[in-house]
Amino acid sequence: MFKEIYKSCGEVKEEMELPYELGLRTGDTSAKERKKIKTSAPDLLITTPESLHVMLSQKNYSDYFSDLEMIVVDEWHELIGSKRGVLVELALSRLKTVQPNLMIWGISATIGNLEQAQQILLGHHFDKSVLVKADIEKKMVFKTVFPDELEILPWAGHLGLKMAPKVVEIIAQNNTTLIFTNTRGQAEVWYRTLLETEPELAGLIALHHGSLGSDIRNWVEEQLHLGKLKAVVCTSSLDLGVDFRPVDTVVQIGSAKGVARCIQRAGRSGHRPNSTSTLYFIPTHSLEIIEGSAIRQAKENNQLEERLPYIRSFDVLIQYLVTLAVGGGFVEENIYKEVKSTVCFESITHEEWKKCIYFLVEGGETLGAYNEFRKLYKDGDGIYRMINRKQSMRYRMNIGTIVSTGMLNVKFKNGKRIGVMEEWFISRMEVGDGFWYGGQSLIFLGIKDMDAFVKKGTSKKGNIPSFLGGRMPLSTALAKNIQNKIHTYQTQGGVDDELKFLAPLFDYQEAQSCLPKNNELLIEKLNLKDGCHVVVYPFEGRFVHEGMSSIIASRISRIKKISFSIAMNDYGFELLSDQDIPIEEALAQDLFSPNNLSQDILKTVNLPEMAKRKFRDIAVISGLVFNGFPGKNPKAKHLQASAQLFFKVFDEFDNNNLLFKQAFEEVLEFQLEFARLQKAFEIISKQKIRLVKPKQPTPFSFPILVDGIREKFSNEDLLSRITRMQKETEWN
Repeated sequence: MFKEIYKSCGEVKEEMELPYELGLRTGDTSAKERKKIKTSAPDLLITTPESLHVMLSQKNYSDYFSDLEMIVVDEWHELIGSKRGVLVELALSRLKTVQPNLMIWGISATIGNLEQAQQILLGHHFDKSVLVKADIEKKMVFKTVFPDELEILPWAGHLGLKMAPKVVEIIAQNNTTLIFTNTRGQAEVWYRTLLETEPELAGLIALHHGSLGSDIRNWVEEQLHLGKLKAVVCTSSLDLGVDFRPVDTVVQIGSAKGVARCIQRAGRSGHRPNSTSTLYFIPTHSLEIIEGSAIRQAKENNQLEERLPYIRSFDVLIQYLVTLAVGGGFVEENIYKEVKSTVCFESITHEEWKKCIYFLVEGGETLGAYNEFRKLYKDGDGIYRMINRKQSMRYRMNIGTIVSTGMLNVKFKNGKRIGVMEEWFISRMEVGDGFWYGGQSLIFLGIKDMDAFVKKGTSKKGNIPSFLGGRMPLSTALAKNIQNKIHTYQTQGGVDDELKFLAPLFDYQEAQSCLPKNNELLIEKLNLKDGCHVVVYPFEGRFVHEGMSSIIASRISRIKKISFSIAMNDYGFELLSDQDIPIEEALAQDLFSPNNLSQDILKTVNLPEMAKRKFRDIAVISGLVFNGFPGKNPKAKHLQASAQLFFKVFDEFDNNNLLFKQAFEEVLEFQLEFARLQKAFEIISKQKIRLVKPKQPTPFSFPILVDGIREKFSNEDLLSRITRMQKETEWN
């Protein structure tokens, strides 16, 4: 993204013969170039939130930024939903004081809460701002690619790769195609599958994701610009701020999980005036086909997701205060006013502010006996500064809010770096094991320090690395439109291609069970060989179903002592028990009441354990735990152990600690999506409950039942089990 902007600005400069100097400062910028930028500020600097904070940690930053005239924040809709957005808010609060006449521009697209995003970016200057919106309708075409046969009993994941020949056809018919997947592991699988399907694509197709080395990514981007590639299999690494003019088609593998994300990716094609953006949607199971229709409807109705901003992120605030202390120091009263002017910290009380200062100066209530946690001191002029130079240097290396999940460098024996891979995956391999990574067959040779060494292999088989963090939930906007489409079929029949294609599946669902309307909640109770299954379909996304299923299980267990196993997908969740589940009695006792939801969550979800794991990131960002020197990061398990130790100390001796409390708040807001969960219960409490007792698995329940048995079987055993389940279920 940053190189793309830098290149585009350079082209404008050359064509218009503008006499200004460009600069680019990111994590990949060389030490020589960083020194040049630090010594002499360019006329236009392209940088990241993290690099901007590194610059604020320099002692002369006030002089450096004294001539700053304008800041343009690109892709603000992406930053706002992360702690990187908080970094931007805090940096702007300081720079607006350094340069009172500073002009701030925010560039955003595909976001539902645009005015709130505007207010968060500008803070207390919001009332003086202007919102400029383009009145140009971008032409977009969304096409669903249908399988040759419709599976009445679908299950997630298996269908996608069968569609590889159809993707090859799309590639052949177009100039350049971007093929988006949701995870890096999925990108690796699809790259290999496409080459196996059409070997002549060798040299014309490439792979791009965030774990690959910057030299590989830069080469792919350059070849895209030159129009020398027919296709690139990629992740979100290419869906922001890029403009590859040769790209005329986009393929989305599986659900994009959100309307805005799908539109954003479609917009990577036809990136020229008056051009049409075209996106082909490749479903990974039959039921997912409906999402193609739902996306189009949401686009037509301009139903975009809102981005939930981070509020009261004290870990970022503590890091920021250390940044200022390293960068020449700060006066407490002045910075308090600036921080309070941000939306993130407008609710901070003076007592909470004092706790932050006390934590940095004295180590808080529990860490004062250890000098390493007494980071700041107040000099005779009332300025808070960093205690020693060594700490300052170490601190600058860990500025930022992106916490790695324990990465190892993947290198050839000659030292050439391919990329990074998560430690948990590498640790499971034996020397000599083969695997595919970066689009090539590799053999694992061993680990030394933080490097995993490999050599090239020749086998066409081998594991594909899987990466953590691939469980994206279905967005509210997309979930609502899926429900609307099911309602449409129930009331109007097949009004578009997707609904017509799915007609046999929906008709079988209706015959065996029920197709729920918008004002109905479908619950299926099935008595099968392995026990009693109760499957509920709120269509609210995986994260909401995770919390809801635990609460419903707990409420049922109050009626009858019973244990459950739980499975879920984006459309619903399953409770399985070897005893009869008294769902009828539970419904009579207002099972889905939104009352006392907070208390039920505390009783049913292991909130302390979830908060303990969330605290790891908070501990790293706030500087409680040192994240290691560049290229020598500590192992993930060591970071987790250190963070858990602090968590335990705060739990026992300082449970009012702001960082400790923040961990629980973030679990509720972002992991359990409590606000969305509460709203879901409120909606269901007003709906008509349709309890149906089918004799065999239905199209809606089958993929959830499969998810419930995935972890019990190897891939081969799982396929055999699923095939048997499909044969045992008869339909006409």
